[in-house]
Amino acid sequence: MSKGTKMIKLRSENIIYFVTVCGFFIGFMFCIVSMNEPTDILLYTLEITLFFYLLAHIAVMSFINTEASDSYIFNRKEYENVSSYFVHEIEERESKMDILLRPVEEEIPVTKRKKRRDGSYKKKAA
Repeated sequence: MSKGTKMIKLRSENIIYFVTVCGFFIGFMFCIVSMNEPTDILLYTLEITLFFYLLAHIAVMSFINTEASDSYIFNRKEYENVSSYFVHEIEERESKMDILLRPVEEEIPVTKRKKRRDGSYKKKAA
């Protein structure tokens, strides 16, 4: 593996969750197509989901080294540095937008018009 690429570590819990959810939807689709009674749909969907859940646990126990994959340490300092950088960038952009919008708000003059007797308008001096 080259020096610049990072390897993504897949946690065992995520595999179990993914396979269980897939099993639920597969079981639900199967039951909708083949069953008529609502209780049968519920019962068989739960059974198929349980089967996929157990299958995922067996696969994780057999094929994945869980001790090596769970050794991720959260780097709080790096997270805070990145977060503060983004907050600073957002504050800078807000101040630039305020500077750009200020002249537009101040330059709009408000003129009062007075209606003449003939229906036309005349500007009134401020």
